[in-house]
Amino acid sequence: MTDSIIIPMKLHFSVIFLVTLELSVSASDGYVRNPFIDVINYTFSVSVSDTNNVIYGKTTISLNFTGAAGEMDFDLKNLNSSGKGMIVDSVFFSRGRITWTHNENKLKIIPDSAMTGLSSGIVRIIYHGIPADGLIISNNKFGSRTFFSDNWPNRASNYLPCVDHPYDKATVDFIVQAPSHYEVVASGYLLEESHLNGNTKLWHWKEEVPLATKVMAFGAADFDILLAGKTGDVPVWTYVFRENRKEGFYDYVAGVRPVTFFTQLIGPYSYEKLANVQSKTIFGGLENAGCIFYAENSVTGKGRDESLMAHEIAHQWFGNSVTENDWYHIWLSEGFATYLASVYGEKYYGRERLMEDMRSARELVLKYYLKSQRPVIDTTITNLMRLLSPNSYQKGAWVLHMLRHEIGEEPFWAGMRLFYERFRNKNAVTSDFEKVMEEVSGKNLDDFFHQWLYVGGQPDLKITTKKGAKKGEAEITVEQKQAYLFKFPLELLIDSKEGTYSKNIRISERISKLTVQTAKLNEIVPDPDVNLLFRQVTE
Repeated sequence: MTDSIIIPMKLHFSVIFLVTLELSVSASDGYVRNPFIDVINYTFSVSVSDTNNVIYGKTTISLNFTGAAGEMDFDLKNLNSSGKGMIVDSVFFSRGRITWTHNENKLKIIPDSAMTGLSSGIVRIIYHGIPADGLIISNNKFGSRTFFSDNWPNRASNYLPCVDHPYDKATVDFIVQAPSHYEVVASGYLLEESHLNGNTKLWHWKEEVPLATKVMAFGAADFDILLAGKTGDVPVWTYVFRENRKEGFYDYVAGVRPVTFFTQLIGPYSYEKLANVQSKTIFGGLENAGCIFYAENSVTGKGRDESLMAHEIAHQWFGNSVTENDWYHIWLSEGFATYLASVYGEKYYGRERLMEDMRSARELVLKYYLKSQRPVIDTTITNLMRLLSPNSYQKGAWVLHMLRHEIGEEPFWAGMRLFYERFRNKNAVTSDFEKVMEEVSGKNLDDFFHQWLYVGGQPDLKITTKKGAKKGEAEITVEQKQAYLFKFPLELLIDSKEGTYSKNIRISERISKLTVQTAKLNEIVPDPDVNLLFRQVTE
């Protein structure tokens, strides 16, 4: 893709699902939650070396108990058939004696006495092993060894004991020990950097804002580091491989302006700093909170990363600070970041850039629809990687674009700001967003949200013309050919013998008709300003 097209955060995965068009809005993603346990802080101590891929970990988990809890469960991958995975050496609980098991990728901790509500405790887990995934240990394109968290969506538990689901956000400390030739970057701010015995250093990064595990991260590599700029009191850093110093410092300076733009447009940036990091992520970019990882080949020295960086930086507001409470509502992350990256382009490169992005997004959505007729909120998905589709990204962006057109410019942006303010550093689902938008617009948006998010597909419009019943008239017919009837405004650009002008009609029925005064119709152009997701058909 060129930098004028919406660049997604992660790889697109093609997936084919056949037809059930409408879904229940009440289904959850199936993750088993413990409603009586709330993780307050993770302190992840991780030791890595150049000798082998074994990591040694000590995780301290601070918990609040909100009800009677007889068991504490944490996600942590067991050894697999290739010998990769984590081995738990010991478990300690501050509130007394426990028994524990580590089976089927779950660490289950059972206290001798059930915990009561309005109490707290600390769990400490000592473990080691070779990560099967989640922590990418490899050589970069220059042959240098690197370590990079790659937690999204639920891969943190390959090497970190945690509640590996976005609903339970917590603050986090990363205490990393590594050979001294590395530099380490992580979520949060740098609290300590110390030399230990021998050729080892310790870095302690501390994040005091609660995060989902999907965006907690650290990276260790032979970095060169630059303060690319500041926006307000937020420093924006660049971390690139030493061999790419010149190119990376040039490319990643584009990461400063989006922070300023989104702060002014949406609200305050939530984290202590932003680091844009050249990495070995399996994705094109991964929006770790305050510590974004980009694919190593994003650095070219040609300044082509602005759209990608705008997308990932937009995630700091939506996805990271405001986080989906359930995976099926991932469009609140991906759709928002995709659209806000295009709005950033609109601001600095003009309305035509936004229209170009939306045309490209529409093409991707329509192409994907030929493979899968599933809705944006698709409760049939069990492989979370399959959430990375044009439904979550481009169609999610289109929902926001149409909502902006539906309720008006000022209410839309007021609603975006209020949604962020109300759910900043918390969790939300689609109904929360709908309520905010109804509040600021004074409109009932049930039909809008239902048809665009819970129904698969889009309007398939057949537009025909014929002479009117009276002389000097022409009749335009707009027919919805898809099964489910959508309700939407439609602009028609009418080129006639008398001139060119626009007409707006509200479509809600199978067939809608419009009579215009003209001796001759030359052409009808639907949606000339690119405000509607639809497909024009001839049959």
